[in-house]
Amino acid sequence: MSAEKNSGGTLTIKQIRSGIGNPREMRETLRALGLRKIHQSVERTDTREIRGMIAKVHHLVEVTE
Repeated sequence: MSAEKNSGGTLTIKQIRSGIGNPREMRETLRALGLRKIHQSVERTDTREIRGMIAKVHHLVEVTE
């Protein structure tokens, strides 16, 4: 079985605030999403895992569907 939903949707995630001053776990979550710099955007598939990572750093990123 696949961990992905069959929705096939993508999310555009943009880093709007720095990870500096946040716990190491949050900085590592930003890196795992593929974000390194402020105002950088990445596209990821819409999965439960990605949604969970976004929820952890919701105050540092902006998400569009």
